[in-house]
Amino acid sequence: MMFATSVKETVPMQENKVRKALRENRLALGTYVTFADPQVVEIIGLAGFDAAFIDMEHTTFDLGLVTQMIMAADLVGVTSMIRIPGNDENLILRLLDAGAQGIIIPHIDGLEGAKRAVDAVRYAPLGHRGGAGGTRAARFGTVSWDEHTRTSNDNIVLSVMTEDEKGISEIGQIAQLPGIDLVSIGPTDFSEYMGIRDPQSPVIRARLEELAAEVKAAGGAKLSMPMNHPAFPLTARELQEMDVGYTHVAPPPTALLLRSLQQRISDIQSEIG
Repeated sequence: MMFATSVKETVPMQENKVRKALRENRLALGTYVTFADPQVVEIIGLAGFDAAFIDMEHTTFDLGLVTQMIMAADLVGVTSMIRIPGNDENLILRLLDAGAQGIIIPHIDGLEGAKRAVDAVRYAPLGHRGGAGGTRAARFGTVSWDEHTRTSNDNIVLSVMTEDEKGISEIGQIAQLPGIDLVSIGPTDFSEYMGIRDPQSPVIRARLEELAAEVKAAGGAKLSMPMNHPAFPLTARELQEMDVGYTHVAPPPTALLLRSLQQRISDIQSEIG
């Protein structure tokens, strides 16, 4: 008995929806993954978001769980944006090898920190990311090394968060750095840095608008800021006016579930007196 054999065509690298939106000058929409369950990533993708914001900074998510989340993101065609705890080249490498499409680095240490981030995320000639041809990101060796390095450099989104004095003071230089796609301002840490915790403060608003203008004038990376964040609530229209390229839409699923359950309890208690 004869068996036909064939070589399956290599599956191309997943399209990065955040990258696509940035190129088309559209606001890319992501939302938070705060439950330790890859199905949440699938739900975010099925809801129609461009990205799932997987947070390793303020959660207990480990590398194994995040890898499963990346796989879930690929399954539904949503871009995996991973915020790591710090500017750690070893963790960056492992996440990228697992197939992450975006890396977000908090508390970037000014221009030098941004350069280290580019060095870790990009292959030569843009950086010095370590190479391994059999990784999940390289389709387990089924694509040529040249194609993998080229598409990785073109496709992966790098966002750095300017939340401290050095990052904020050098934000224009950071935005001009080749290899940086997004310069992010985190409202909570920024408010702490400014010493103002009132989300309606005109001082905070004025300073954010100054920084947004500085990033825009740099002509390189786009600005990233969250939408509807309690520390500094901004609408989609306001984000567009500030030329923001990517946003995380608040509140996160955990808060949405809590509010829904609270409302359900309230409705029942009202009904039964």
